[in-house]
Amino acid sequence: MRPALHAEWTKIRTVAGPLWLLLGTVAATVALSTVATSVVNCTANVCGGDTTKITLMGVYLGQAPVAILAVLIISSEYGSGMIRTTLTAVPRRATAFAAKAISLTGVVAVGGTAAVLGSVLAGRLILPDLGDRALSLADGPTLRAAVGTVLYLILIALLSLGIATAVRDSATSLGIVLGLLYLFPILAQTVGDPHWQRLLQQIAPMSAGLTIQATTDLRGLPIGPWAGLGVTAGWAAAALLAGGLLLRRRDA
Repeated sequence: MRPALHAEWTKIRTVAGPLWLLLGTVAATVALSTVATSVVNCTANVCGGDTTKITLMGVYLGQAPVAILAVLIISSEYGSGMIRTTLTAVPRRATAFAAKAISLTGVVAVGGTAAVLGSVLAGRLILPDLGDRALSLADGPTLRAAVGTVLYLILIALLSLGIATAVRDSATSLGIVLGLLYLFPILAQTVGDPHWQRLLQQIAPMSAGLTIQATTDLRGLPIGPWAGLGVTAGWAAAALLAGGLLLRRRDA
């Protein structure tokens, strides 16, 4: 595993694409969060809405570069034929796949942490000081929302890696991933039946996973914060399992 991890880390750090995509994640997340926070309606005593969730809203856009990065890590090797070299150097395909997943987790954790901290800092600078700790990481719900958002980005990366490994094609993989992320919420809004609308929100990887950001009115959520993140983890685990099995069974 150690040589495989070293090889994957070398691939990531010696090309410009992953760095620019991580910077894009940070920039997109902080920019959208800053815009969302700047339009929050605040009075002398209180700000409307869940300010923590609004401050972290940038992840709706920032997750897209993460998905692209995860897809390209494996699909670019299929496109160029480098996957044969990878599997020759690391004959145990499960080890090679695990090394990719671990390396991806590490870089997304770093980029996601920077994006979340930047968003929280922007929120603290923009929102007025109301004498509370709504945007302090020392506050339990806010810390849970921040850490959970980083975990959510990691799970989206692993979901994308699993799908790309199974599909092999970059464009098709991205279409599937972005469809899973953004199509479910659209469908939930168009469905008139409240039962089906709630069900779609409970099973969608993005809608369920991002309930981890909520810090107020938790009883009104379609699914609890940690349970929702667990739904996203289930999607990621299923994608990784499918991708790993197909990687072992098929020719490179």
